[in-house]
Amino acid sequence: MKILVLPGDGIGPEITRATLDVLAAVDQTLSLGLECEAMDIGFASLATQGSTCPAAVMERIPLVDGVILGPVSHYDYPPHDRGGINPSGALRTTFALGANIRPCHSRADLSILRKPMDLVIVRECTEGFYSDRNMFAGSGEFMPDEDTALSVRKITATACQRVAHAAFKLARRRRKHVTAVHKANVVKLSDGLFLREVHKVAQLYRDVRLETLLVDATAALLVRSPDRFDVIVTTNMFGDILSDEASELAGGLGLAGSINVGDRICIAQAQHGSAPDLQGQNIANPTSLILSAAMLLDWRGERDGNANLTEAARSIEAAIDEVLNDPALRTRDIGGTRNTDEFSASVVSAIRSATR
Repeated sequence: MKILVLPGDGIGPEITRATLDVLAAVDQTLSLGLECEAMDIGFASLATQGSTCPAAVMERIPLVDGVILGPVSHYDYPPHDRGGINPSGALRTTFALGANIRPCHSRADLSILRKPMDLVIVRECTEGFYSDRNMFAGSGEFMPDEDTALSVRKITATACQRVAHAAFKLARRRRKHVTAVHKANVVKLSDGLFLREVHKVAQLYRDVRLETLLVDATAALLVRSPDRFDVIVTTNMFGDILSDEASELAGGLGLAGSINVGDRICIAQAQHGSAPDLQGQNIANPTSLILSAAMLLDWRGERDGNANLTEAARSIEAAIDEVLNDPALRTRDIGGTRNTDEFSASVVSAIRSATR
């Protein structure tokens, strides 16, 4: 399996290094034949190639079996015409990665919830309120005068169908319950279209129960009754916000994995940002990117019928659980004292111990 590694900005190179150490361990124990190659994006490639998302990277992605994308500091990039391109948005739209899949399950002594959480949020991530990716030409955000700013929300039937299929397929492997989250009482046309397409897709999965729920009610129920949810499907911004909320409630944003999935391409990406204030200190928690890499292996294993890759994903997840269950082995953000390298070394040790 060939994996393209894009370390990114801020803490990206540090947590990427930790993730590669874990992949090397599981590769050695299960003889996966992983081949990892790295290319620069973000400020590193801007300095050498004049772009935060070089053409060479985009050309390489379809030729590999998966991608690991480190966090990026796109808010701090220069304008688009000076090479400042958000790699995350560019990859999602260029390769039609229409489903951002974010599992959230609570960890007993790290969660603030009174009831357990075990859900997956499936977020459409190529359009919606994210105006930087909504136009064929020009920007979806503009100012007709200095005191007025407008932003275009884009919802298409194609994207809604794509993310709905991803959610229902996932629900079939879980508890067979999908919640479609919307705000159709206010944005009647765009969320009305989203709901129309979700209901159409639901007819093809009659073994899966569908309910619809307003986004504000969902935000409240994630706190009060998280155990009522199985798979949530929603549009881009709602999914972004709700998944961050769910992850924090479950134990912390740094503990949640994430993949962006299309028909043929999967990109593993940590849920959190680049945390430039922690850059170079070797204290960042690498759990999110490690679990995202495990999800990538699982996706590839399921797609190719490769049981070894699926076993590798389970091995990584079990090792993370073992390490996080020991407070002495945790990183500082969740009450421990371990640095990035020490944490990943503990995960590597757990993987090797389990296979002896």
